Amino acid sequence: MAASSGEGNASHERHTASQRAGEQGLLFDTTVATPPEDVGYRGPTACSAAGITYRQLDYWARTGLVEPSVRPAQGSGSQRLYSFRDILVLKVVKRLLDTGVSLQQIRTAVSHLRNRGVNDLARITLMSDGVSVYECTSADEVVDLLQGGQGVFGIALGRVWQEVEGSLAELPSERAMADGDDDDDHPHDELAHRRRSRKTG
Repeated sequence: MAASSGEGNASHERHTASQRAGEQGLLFDTTVATPPEDVGYRGPTACSAAGITYRQLDYWARTGLVEPSVRPAQGSGSQRLYSFRDILVLKVVKRLLDTGVSLQQIRTAVSHLRNRGVNDLARITLMSDGVSVYECTSADEVVDLLQGGQGVFGIALGRVWQEVEGSLAELPSERAMADGDDDDDHPHDELAHRRRSRKTG
């Protein structure tokens, strides 16, 4: 992934580029709540929140583009569980593909995002000219790219974060089972947990 670097100090051009960035929602900075690491979402839920097909999800998992980090598939019948972060990356991959960025460039971008802390992701804006993907972590970097004509479109990850958060609020989640926990051969989801608590309480 390329790092942005801009030259040129023409204040008018800079002001115009800044206006463009603001209009496109690229200058986005927000504080986000860190999602719990042991909560995961099944494949169909991940597809719904990310706006992708199950075939895409399965292919990207098998090719190592975006793998489920809460619980990988282990043999037939086991359910993969995707974390909030996984789904955020899935949605970003879908957006980059929709704008014509090559899978090779997307793999580079995803690999770079994996090395970032979860909360760092919300402060990143990905810019692309349709060929390369650039990471920007400040308004100045976004403006520099727009001013240089490199940034044709951008994705503010903080905005994607909020979209995913909104989608997942309406969808079922599951807690990952710790080793040795007895799940009675059924997935341990929030509703089942509440039912058991009511019986034992």
